[in-house]
Amino acid sequence: MTKAITVAIVDDQAMVRAGFAALLAAQSDIDVVGEAVNGAEGVELSRRHHPDVVLMDIRMPVMDGLEATRRLLDPPRGVTHRPRVLMLTTFDVDDYVYEALRAGASGFLLKDAPPADLIAAVRVVAVGDALLAPSVTRRLIAEFAARPAARRRGDPALRLKGLTARESEVLELVARGQSNQEIAATLIVAEQTVKTHVSRILNKLGLRDRAQAVVFAYESGLVTPGEQ
Repeated sequence: MTKAITVAIVDDQAMVRAGFAALLAAQSDIDVVGEAVNGAEGVELSRRHHPDVVLMDIRMPVMDGLEATRRLLDPPRGVTHRPRVLMLTTFDVDDYVYEALRAGASGFLLKDAPPADLIAAVRVVAVGDALLAPSVTRRLIAEFAARPAARRRGDPALRLKGLTARESEVLELVARGQSNQEIAATLIVAEQTVKTHVSRILNKLGLRDRAQAVVFAYESGLVTPGEQ
């Protein structure tokens, strides 16, 4: 029997937490292991229960979702658990969202998204398979990557040289929001071959998942904001 996906919900609004918890707990493959009202409690909850996925609100008192995400994904020595973090936001363009992706969050979802989207998002993030809401996310990343303060061409551009031509091509398509299946069709290769390329790209660049790969592609200059 497949292990259920464990989820922690971190949001300062009680109704939001209750609604998300009821929706997710009703799924046979998802278990809600706890709720927290701010980032500090969310970090403590995650360290205690080791959820697979943390639904993290961005704007909260005491500690916001961005700082909590940094603490979860860059933990102190001796702490090995790093959950997948799915950011929750009311705004489709938010400075914090881009910074959260740079910190290692696996994606983001608007709070008013349809229930089916939330359920699908948790499943997708749990396996680290794809960046969420690709059309909105690409627009957000493109906007903030275009800002001078966000672009750091030096180091990322040098790291690109470690990729083969095919790996660079695959990374570019990942950054444009294509799934493994779509990339396979574009390059006329097997989907398993694409998965292998993506795995090697992440390993070579020291990236955690596809979300960080998308950010890296923009910051390195491999993909230019506004390009089709």
